[in-house]
Amino acid sequence: MSTVVDDLADVRAGDKGDTLILAVLPRDGDAYATLLTHLTPDRVAAHFGDLPASGVVRRELPGLPALVLVLSGVLEGGVTGSTVLDGHGKTLSHHLLGLELVD
Repeated sequence: MSTVVDDLADVRAGDKGDTLILAVLPRDGDAYATLLTHLTPDRVAAHFGDLPASGVVRRELPGLPALVLVLSGVLEGGVTGSTVLDGHGKTLSHHLLGLELVD
């Protein structure tokens, strides 16, 4: 059985212009450790596939604990400038929950 992000964490989305910010909030310490190992920027970028992100930056917040993923350019102009249906990136947070981490 595989493990996906949704098995370990909740995700909240925010936006700044055309940048999507995803806060990944693990449910416990073991989940945080698994996410640190497997939720890499390269894996996240591959999961989002053809979206026009110019890169994924991961920030670790062990004191919370949480991870913050910053996907620049993915919202194509953001709320006021994007022609995509999800200018805020809220459904993209749900898409991250399906990323397979462990087989």
